[in-house]
Amino acid sequence: MTDLSDIHAARQPDAAGREPALPDPATVRRIQDDAEAIDAARALAGIFRAGASVRDRERILPWKELDRWSESGLGGITVPKAHGGAGVSYATLAEVFTILSAADASLGQIPQNHFGLLGVLREAGTEAQKRRFYAEVLAGQRLGNAGPERRSAESQTILDGTTRLRRTAHGLRLSGTRFYSTGALFAHRVPTRALDDEGRAVQVWVPRSAAGLSVVEDWSSFGQRTTASGTVVFDHVSVAESDVIPVWQLADRPGLYGANSQLIQAAIDLGIAQAAFDDAIAFVRQHARPWIDAGVARASEDPHLIGDVGRLAIELEAAREVLGEAAQTLDAIAKQPLTEASSAQASVAVAEAKVLTTEAALHASEKLFELAGSSATRAGHNLDRHWRNARTHTLHDPVRWKLHLIGNYSLNNALPKRHSWN
Repeated sequence: MTDLSDIHAARQPDAAGREPALPDPATVRRIQDDAEAIDAARALAGIFRAGASVRDRERILPWKELDRWSESGLGGITVPKAHGGAGVSYATLAEVFTILSAADASLGQIPQNHFGLLGVLREAGTEAQKRRFYAEVLAGQRLGNAGPERRSAESQTILDGTTRLRRTAHGLRLSGTRFYSTGALFAHRVPTRALDDEGRAVQVWVPRSAAGLSVVEDWSSFGQRTTASGTVVFDHVSVAESDVIPVWQLADRPGLYGANSQLIQAAIDLGIAQAAFDDAIAFVRQHARPWIDAGVARASEDPHLIGDVGRLAIELEAAREVLGEAAQTLDAIAKQPLTEASSAQASVAVAEAKVLTTEAALHASEKLFELAGSSATRAGHNLDRHWRNARTHTLHDPVRWKLHLIGNYSLNNALPKRHSWN
C-alpha cells in the first residue's frame, strides 16, 4: 500500500479538492446513430487539435475540453438503444477513438475506461443498475477508473490487490489505494475493483463526491501527460449495495468486455500513429531540406525519403484495416449468442490489431525525426510528444502477450483467459 502521508503531500497543480461539476443535462446532446457519432468526434477533434501541443508541453489539464466532450454526447454512444442511447457499432467506437486520439492522444485516452466500464455494465450489471448508470451517462456524466495497485507482496499482478469491500455494522465500506487511474480526476463516478468478504472480485461504482474518496493528481509520466492517471485513495468509503457489480461472474463465461476494452486501446495507438505520420508529412513539406547528394530542390523529392514515407503509409493502412476488421468481427459476434469459441475469436481478432497499431505508433513517431531532420527535434515543435505518447500508452498491456495469445490460439487451440486485457 502507498504511504498516505506521501499521497497527501503529492503535487496537485489544480485547486485542492477540485471535483468536476455535474453537466446540465439540457446542454448534453443525445446522439442518435453512428453517423452522428463520427460527426461529433470530428468536430471535437478540430477543437482539441489546436491546443494539444501546448497542453502537453505545459501540462495543462483539459477540464474545459472534457466539458465539451460531455456536451457533445459522445459519452453515451454505446448505451443501448433500448436505454435511450445510440448503440453504435464497435467499428464506429474504434473510429471515434482514432479520430480523437489523432487530435490529442491524452484526450483520446481519458474516456477509454468510461467505455470499458460501460462494457462491463452491459455484461454484469443488473437491469436496475443499467437503467440508473446509463441515465447518468446520457446526462453527460463521466466515468473514470481507479486502476490497479502498485506492485507489492500482496499485489503481484494487476488482478491482485489489497483493496477490500467489507460488510460492517454500518454497511459496506471500501478501503484501498489504486494507481494508473486514468480519467478519475475528471470523473463523476470512480469505479474500482475490490475483493468482498468472500474473496470474490467486485466492481464498486463510487460517486466522485463520496466522503473518504481522494483523487491525487500525482501522474508524472513523460507521455500521455494530461490524462491525470494518478492515485485514488478509498478510506472507509460508504458504499451502497446498488453500486456493486459482481464482476467475478465474468471470469468463467464468454463475453466481449475484454475485447471491447482492447479495441479501444488499439484505436488510441492508431490515432497516435496517424498524428505522427501527419506531422512528419507536414514538416517535410514545409521545413525539411533535401540531403546534399539527393540532387533535388525539395526534401519531398528525395527518392529515399519518398520510399520511407511509402512504407510508413502501408504500415499505417495495414493497421487501420486490421483494426477495422477486428471491429467488424466484434459486431458480427455481438449479433449472435456468445459462446466460448466466439468470445475467443473476438479476443484474437483484437489482439492482431493491437500488435499492428502498437508497431505503427512506435515506428511512425520515431521515423518522424529521420524524415524531418534535425530541426524537427527543437523543443518548440514538441514533435517528440508523439513518441512519448506512443511509448507510454503501448505499455498499457505488453504486446508480446498479444503475440503469445495469437500463437497459442493458432498452434494449440488455447482460448484466451477472460479479463479486461484480452
